Amino acid sequence: MLLDTAALYFRAFYGVPDTVRAPDGQPVNAVRGLLDIIARLVAEYEPTDLVACWDDDWRPQWRVDLIPSYKAHRVAEEVAAGPDVEVVPDPLEAQVPVIRETLTALGIAIAGAAEHEADDVIGTLATTARMPVDVVTGDRDLFQLVDDARDVRVIYTARGMSNLEIVTDDAVRARYGVLPSQYADFATLRGDPSDGLPGVAGVGEKTAAALLVAHGDLAGIVAAAEAGEGMTPRVRASVLAALPYLEVAPAVVRVVRDLELAPMQTRLPVLDETAREKVSALAERWGLGASMTRVVAALDGAAR
Repeated sequence: MLLDTAALYFRAFYGVPDTVRAPDGQPVNAVRGLLDIIARLVAEYEPTDLVACWDDDWRPQWRVDLIPSYKAHRVAEEVAAGPDVEVVPDPLEAQVPVIRETLTALGIAIAGAAEHEADDVIGTLATTARMPVDVVTGDRDLFQLVDDARDVRVIYTARGMSNLEIVTDDAVRARYGVLPSQYADFATLRGDPSDGLPGVAGVGEKTAAALLVAHGDLAGIVAAAEAGEGMTPRVRASVLAALPYLEVAPAVVRVVRDLELAPMQTRLPVLDETAREKVSALAERWGLGASMTRVVAALDGAAR
C-alpha cells in the first residue's frame, strides 16, 4: 500500500476541526486525521507492506523548465537554491514535522526522492513491486498507474473516506473512455488547471478520448494531424497549434517510474515494547489520544 501522504494529510486537515489540539494548544487535526485514515486503510485492506510516499520537491524545477505554469498558482515563495515554498495553511505546516515524527515512531516507511514528487516515488514503487499494489490518493493523475495485469489499483479518496472508490482498468475505461496506459496522454490533451497545465485549446475530455481511441497515443494523434487525416479541421488546427506544448507536456504529466530509491523496510511494522513506549509518549505530548490507539490497534491486528 502506497500512500500519497500530502494528499491524505491535506484531506485530514480540512476534514477534522482545528479545535482538535495538543496540550500546548497547537492544532493536531491533520495528525489525528491522518492516523485515523491509516488505521482504517490497514484494517480494511490488510496490506502486508506500507509506504508513506513524500514530496521531497512538490514542484520540481525540471518540470517547471518544461512548462513554467506548472503549479505556479500554488507558489508562496520562489527559492533559488531549492524547492519553492508551497501555499500551505500555517496550522497545517506546523503539523507536518509532527506527522513525520509520528510515522517514524510507528515504524511506517517514509520514501521521498530529491527533485521529485511523491507521485514519482509511487510510480517507481508501483512499477517495480513484486506484489499487488494499492495506491491511496485523491489525485486522478495516478490513474495512469492502474494495471489489472499487474494487480495495481488506486484507492481513490476524492469523495471522502466513507466513499472510497477502487479504480481498476474497467473503472478508468468507464469514466474516461481510455485505457489507464493512455491516461497520461489523455490528461495532457485535456489539461488540468489545478496543476497549471493548459491542455490543447478546444479539446475536452470527450474529444481527447475520441482522439486516443482513433489514434492510440499522442504520437499517433500528432501524425494524423500533420497528415490531415482522422479528425475535423477544427481539432486538427488545435492540435497543430499546440505542438510546442505537446512536445514537452508528456514528460511533465507522466510519473517517473525508475527512480533510484534508498533501501527501506516496507513491511507493516510490528511494534515492540520500546516502540510502544515512544509512541505512547508522542501520543501524550501531542494529544493524539484515540487516533493513536486506533492506528496501533490496526497495526497489531494486521500482524496477527
